[in-house]
Amino acid sequence: MQNKHKNGGHLCVAIFIISRFPQMTGFIPESCPHDSLTDVTPWPISGVQSVDDSGKVTTVVATPGQGPDRPQEVSYTDIKVIGNGSFGVVYQARLIDTQEMVAIKKVLQDKRFKNRELQIMRKLDHCNIVRLRYFFYSSGEKKDEVYLNLVLDFVPETVYRVARHFNKAKSIIPIIYVKVYMYQLFRSLAYIHSQGVCHRDIKPQNLLVDPETAVLKLCDFGSAKQLIRGEPNVSYICSRYYRAPELIFGATDYTANIDIWSAGCVLAELLLGQPIFPGDSGVDQLVEIIKVLGTPTREQIREMNPNYTEFKFPQIKAHPWTKVFKPRTPPEAIALCSRLLEYTPASRLSPLEACAHAFFDELRQPNTRLPSGRELPMLFNFSTTELSIQPQLNSILIPPHARSHTAASAHGGKLLL
Repeated sequence: MQNKHKNGGHLCVAIFIISRFPQMTGFIPESCPHDSLTDVTPWPISGVQSVDDSGKVTTVVATPGQGPDRPQEVSYTDIKVIGNGSFGVVYQARLIDTQEMVAIKKVLQDKRFKNRELQIMRKLDHCNIVRLRYFFYSSGEKKDEVYLNLVLDFVPETVYRVARHFNKAKSIIPIIYVKVYMYQLFRSLAYIHSQGVCHRDIKPQNLLVDPETAVLKLCDFGSAKQLIRGEPNVSYICSRYYRAPELIFGATDYTANIDIWSAGCVLAELLLGQPIFPGDSGVDQLVEIIKVLGTPTREQIREMNPNYTEFKFPQIKAHPWTKVFKPRTPPEAIALCSRLLEYTPASRLSPLEACAHAFFDELRQPNTRLPSGRELPMLFNFSTTELSIQPQLNSILIPPHARSHTAASAHGGKLLL
């Protein structure tokens, strides 16, 4: 990106912000605080019914992720650790009954509360969201230690690793993949936002992709929350580089539009080959944002956090979007970025407005294929719920070649296009 992150010309902005907004310097948590827990509730610990000492087969009593609470025995094998962090550990395993690979996310459970991630995942059902197949509780090594285990779809790759692969090869990810991945991300956001859920941690690492089919599934709802107007939320949420400016300003009454900002950052990163707003602190990130968008107006500041409207910022002009990106970047991609990365949260495109954007028109052409020659993943299998979100967009969202399939299948709640 044209060395715009390397110059020191805006050091005064950083010094000014630090002096006026010292609380911003600490806004870089990497995990969700415990506002992700609610309501005291008892629940049964699922005893492990049998464990092969060699680790070959484990059988537990688990509850299906969707539907009635009817616990059943589930056996799995080939267990190996594939990830860990402050949240817990993620294992890969293979179900004995179906031979399908699954991911098992194991997190320490606070006995006093329900787990918000579990509550949210149990009500989500969408092709671009990782599915909760089962859940069960297990005891830990310490006395009274209990773990929640979420058995999820296993998807082998992430957008982060795919992008890193192309970066290491000193090449840019093909634009068709950018379109396919981002379109599916916006579909997933449209769905969860329609359910009142804000993800609060959109980043390339949380976008799972199948490298063969290009299917994308949004994962990790450990920071997600059902946002209720009038109820305050923590502002120290979302991973660095992808934090909306209202979060950096300390807003607690934000909306699901913080996810849209994060998605815009992901899109920009795929186009640039590097994060658009890097920084190790809220100050660093705000400086980078101002260097691109310019100094926010008083009205924009009010929309982000009314408490800061009386402060005067050094006046920095916006950097032209065409100069932010490389010369061969498609104009439609730049235009979409500019509509996502807006200071005013309500001015950002909605997820379905993003799906309907001209940047994705190629996906609506009947003969578009992946670079491998494979057909595109299912992009137009909208449910009646999805099509009721912004029905005025449906004529754009459903391309002509897909419409003939809608009438016969609408009765089942799915429009299999």
